[in-house]
Amino acid sequence: MSYFDNFMLANQAYVALHGTKYLPIKPKTKVAIVTCMDSRLHVAQALGLALGDAHILRNAGGRVTEDMIRSLVISQQQMGTREIVVLHHTDCGAQTFTNQAFAEHIKTELGVDVAGQDFLPFTDVEESVREDMALLKASPLIPDDVEINGAVYDVDTGRMTEVKP
Repeated sequence: MSYFDNFMLANQAYVALHGTKYLPIKPKTKVAIVTCMDSRLHVAQALGLALGDAHILRNAGGRVTEDMIRSLVISQQQMGTREIVVLHHTDCGAQTFTNQAFAEHIKTELGVDVAGQDFLPFTDVEESVREDMALLKASPLIPDDVEINGAVYDVDTGRMTEVKP
């Protein structure tokens, strides 16, 4: 049995708990969270969010990219969010490589030359949060009145620590 088969079985139990009540398309808290795809980070539980409360946007490293900004613009302009939280975490996979080393790995494993591609690795997690907050504040697509905050989630304890710009 594949994991997908297990997911389908688990979903049957989830449907029973979910019920059929209508949830509005716009997030209740008007918050969008930019975070990492790491499986150890359960954002909704860590922040006390329920279904329908916030947009949770995830990618490798939780980095602010062109596509993340695209999603945030839709979140704000179509769905009414007015706050962004940049949430990175300790022990991130994006801290385990450099662009050059990863490009060499891809070339060896897949035979594809990705030299020059920025995979957005980082060494200092707090600095990566500050960098991403600054990118959001500098973007002409993010209005000045949108509140932007940042934090680091500790994967060992679950504790979040605020990061000031």
